[in-house]
Amino acid sequence: MAQRVNGIDDLEEMRAQAASQGASVPNYNEWNNILNDLEEAGVNSTGSYDGDKALHKEIQRTSQEYIDQMQVEQQKQQQQTQVEQPKKNSESDNEQALKATVANGTSSTITADLMKIYHML
Repeated sequence: MAQRVNGIDDLEEMRAQAASQGASVPNYNEWNNILNDLEEAGVNSTGSYDGDKALHKEIQRTSQEYIDQMQVEQQKQQQQTQVEQPKKNSESDNEQALKATVANGTSSTITADLMKIYHML
């Protein structure tokens, strides 16, 4: 059967023709699954089982490479965040310490001034 199959409908027609002749389509289930995946991905069939199978494997390989690349980038971002977070915490701690020092100094100055006024009375 050297019939060109451009999609699931063509494969179904081929299966029906083969069944009417008492035969079957080799690798029908796998080819049907491959065609479903290709259709879902928006990719046209090559017209043959071997071509579709090779195209399907290429798409899977490319997809896996993309997923792996995204995972590596995500890990890099997490590591960068872990490096930057202590810096931000340190800067925040320094700001808080400075604010506390200023507040304590201001409070001490106010208290000293109030004590002077109290003693003058």
